[in-house]
Amino acid sequence: MKIRLAISDEHMEEVIQLLESKGIEIDDDAEYTLIQNNKYVEHITTKNEKTGEKAYISVDEILYIESFGHQIEIRTNDGLYLGKDPLYQLEGMLEPKKFTRISKSVIVANAKIKQINPSFAMKFTLIMVDGKKLEVTRGYYYSFKNVFHI
Repeated sequence: MKIRLAISDEHMEEVIQLLESKGIEIDDDAEYTLIQNNKYVEHITTKNEKTGEKAYISVDEILYIESFGHQIEIRTNDGLYLGKDPLYQLEGMLEPKKFTRISKSVIVANAKIKQINPSFAMKFTLIMVDGKKLEVTRGYYYSFKNVFHI
């Protein structure tokens, strides 16, 4: 059996040794993922969009994450990466103090929001540090306001 790991760096080596001693192979392309409860990941395994090569990116580098159907795009200052995990799973792996869901298809890094502009009909338009404009939809309006104390 092969599994992927989504656990903190401090426990990574210990968990790898335990699983491998039980005959379980660790593989970033595995169908199943082991996620650590009550701890948020510090790195995400992705693929570089241009080269297709596997990449490990720090969550501190993420600007925002967008879902287009089954395709997950993770935007950093360095470029675009393709994620494997569904958006709801990524949301659970990321620290809520650092990341906020703003629509059914977008999660933003709170520290990478450059400007928040109110819009009509209970919406906000966010301008990210890379200049991208993203909308907080009505369904996420109040939770967004609570996060940013607006």
